[in-house]
Amino acid sequence: MKNKVLDKFKELFGAEGDIKAYFAPGRVNLIGEHTDYNGGHVFPCALTIGTYAAARKRDDDKLRFYSMNFENLGVIESSVIDLKNKKEDDWTNYPKGVIWAMQKKGFKIETGMDIVYFGNIPNGSGLSSSASIEVLTGYVLKEMFGLDVDNINIALIGQYSENNFNGVNCGIMDQFAIAMGKEKNAIFLDTADLSYEYAPIDLGSKKIVILNTNKKRGLGDSKYNERRSECETALAELQKVVDIKSLGELTEEAFEANKDAIKDPVRVKRAKHAVYENQRTIKAVKALKDNDLALFGKLMIASHDSLRDDYEVTGIELDTLVEEALKQDGVIGARMTGAGFGGCAVSIVEGDAVDAFIANVGKAYEEKIGYAADFYVVEVGNGPCVL
Repeated sequence: MKNKVLDKFKELFGAEGDIKAYFAPGRVNLIGEHTDYNGGHVFPCALTIGTYAAARKRDDDKLRFYSMNFENLGVIESSVIDLKNKKEDDWTNYPKGVIWAMQKKGFKIETGMDIVYFGNIPNGSGLSSSASIEVLTGYVLKEMFGLDVDNINIALIGQYSENNFNGVNCGIMDQFAIAMGKEKNAIFLDTADLSYEYAPIDLGSKKIVILNTNKKRGLGDSKYNERRSECETALAELQKVVDIKSLGELTEEAFEANKDAIKDPVRVKRAKHAVYENQRTIKAVKALKDNDLALFGKLMIASHDSLRDDYEVTGIELDTLVEEALKQDGVIGARMTGAGFGGCAVSIVEGDAVDAFIANVGKAYEEKIGYAADFYVVEVGNGPCVL
C-alpha cells in the first residue's frame, strides 16, 4: 500500500523533494451506538484497514488533492487561504475542513501541500472513512509543519471540522478511536469527559467479522441529526425533574422513574436507547475483562434490538444481516455498527466457522435484498503513523 500511494504521488506530482507516506486506521464500534453525543460510553477499536497518504509540502498556498478511490475526479485544487466548503470540491471538503479547523485553533498553516490518498476502507460503509481521512490529514499536518498537537486534540479538531465545516453533527467517537487506536485493544471511552482506558481484546480462536450491506448512505443526509435533536429535546424535558447534564448520567432505574417527564412517546424510545445502551456498554466491558464472551455476545444482540426498535436506525439490510448471522453456528454475537441506515454490522465468530458463516449469510442476504453483501475478517490495529 505504501509503495502504491508513493508511486501514484510521483506519477502525478513528481519525485523531487521530501515525500513521506502516512497511515490512519478505520474503526469499528463493538458496542455503544449513538451514545457518544449523549454523554455515554463507547467501545470502539481501530482496524488494520484504513487510509494511506503520500504528501509533500509546497512553497506557495496551493493545495492539490488526489484520491485513488475517486480517480475520475482527478486532482482537485484549493488554497490554504480562505478555505470554504464547496460542493464541487466533493470529498476534499474533509481534508480541507481539517486544515481550516487547525487554522481556527491557532496553528500556522500558511503554505500548501500536494497529497495523494488511498483508502482500503469501503466507502460509505460506516467504518469511518471520513474520520480516517480527517485524523490522517491532522497527523500529516502535525508532522509536516512540526505542530505541537497530540492525538487527542487531532481527534477533537477532526470532530470540530466535521461539525462546523461539513455540517455533520457527529460525536467524538470515530475520530478518537482512530487517533488513539492500540493494537489488540479496544478503547473504553467516556464521551462526557474523554476519560478512557484500553481493554485488551483477547478473542482466542474467535474472529471479528464485519458485514457490509453495500447500501450507501451519507451521514449528512441521513436521519442522524434528527435523532440527535430528539435526544436533546428529551434531555431538556428530563432536566426539569432530575439534575443531569446528559442522558449518559442516568441508570436504567433512574430513567424508568423519570421518563414521564418526556412528553412524546417517540422521544421516550430514543432516550431509552441512549440510557440502556450506555449501561450495556459498561456491562460489556466488564464481561470482556471477566473473559465472559457469551455475555458480551448477548449484550451485542440486545444492542441491535434496541437500535432497531427504540432508535429505529437499522433498516431491512442491516436487520437481514444480523438475523442471518445469528442463525449460524459459531456466532457469539452480532449487531449493526456505526450510524445505521445501511453501512455495516459486526459479529464475533469462531475461527473455524468463518468460511461457512460468510457463505451462508451472503447467500441469504443476496436472495432477500437482491444484491451481495461484502465480508471482512479484521484485526485490531494501531493509530496513525508515518510509514
